[in-house]
Amino acid sequence: MAPKPTKAEKKVAYDAKLCKLLEEYTQILVVNADNVGSNQLQNIRRGLRGDSIVLMGKNTMMKRSVRMHAESTGNNVYLSLIPLLVGNVGLIFTKGDLKEVSEEVAKYKVGAPARVGLVAPIDVVVPPGNTGLDPSQTSFFQVLNIPTKINKGTVEIITPVELIKKGDKVGSSEAALLSKLGIRPFSYGLVVLSVYDNGSVFSPEVLDLTEDDLVEKFAIGVSMVTALSLAISYPTLAAAPHMFINAYKNVLSVVPEADKVKEYLKDPSKFAVAAVAAPAAGAGGAPAAAAAKEEEKKEEPAEESDDDMGFSLFD
Repeated sequence: MAPKPTKAEKKVAYDAKLCKLLEEYTQILVVNADNVGSNQLQNIRRGLRGDSIVLMGKNTMMKRSVRMHAESTGNNVYLSLIPLLVGNVGLIFTKGDLKEVSEEVAKYKVGAPARVGLVAPIDVVVPPGNTGLDPSQTSFFQVLNIPTKINKGTVEIITPVELIKKGDKVGSSEAALLSKLGIRPFSYGLVVLSVYDNGSVFSPEVLDLTEDDLVEKFAIGVSMVTALSLAISYPTLAAAPHMFINAYKNVLSVVPEADKVKEYLKDPSKFAVAAVAAPAAGAGGAPAAAAAKEEEKKEEPAEESDDDMGFSLFD
């Protein structure tokens, strides 16, 4: 039978394992493991088997191993993990898609009853309806100020009641009532707290962003840059079109002949009509001018010759 390893040997083996994982993986999920049982953790490990590894341990040991890896390799990018190792946390090393791994982890949540002294992670609301309890059990409801009535020999809750608020501790009366009603209000599993990716640390909400969300945020950024550039009169690529338009409007405001241009700006259809009418007027103007000239020639008096005057200059 092999001798049981000592604490020092366990620490050395843990350091070696964590350092090896840091060398092989560049993506890490920092997860909270409060109220997660060993069987549940084994199911999560089996579900992630293939491209992900779940590593749990004491925070001091994990911090120590990260520092040792940074000192031995000279790679300090993993030091950003140290501030995240607070509370009951673990590390999931993965080579897969971070969003898919996060969604896979979220599947392994297990319902849990409300135990006395437990801090409620969510609001607990008791729905209205028949409880199936006999009238002798009304004392639980009276203590918690829950309106009830007796219907067909059983206790019925009249209106929904917020029994426990998020962040409050579960009392003995609340726990007993929820147990009698068969309500398991809480569910526990590994919760992703932070995401580490190639030296960058960000919130897990970033994994839920879509391309439309990124485009929307980019558009908001461009509009802010444009507004700032216009406010301080500093030309930028985003503000240049607005600056040209504003300058053109300023010119129109001081030019007396700009009324027609202003009308075109208000109603562009007028410009289209004018553009079509101009060639037509140019084409029909030439015959009209020629006809007018012929009329002028007809109206001019004919010049009299010397013979019409009845004498000749040589007589």
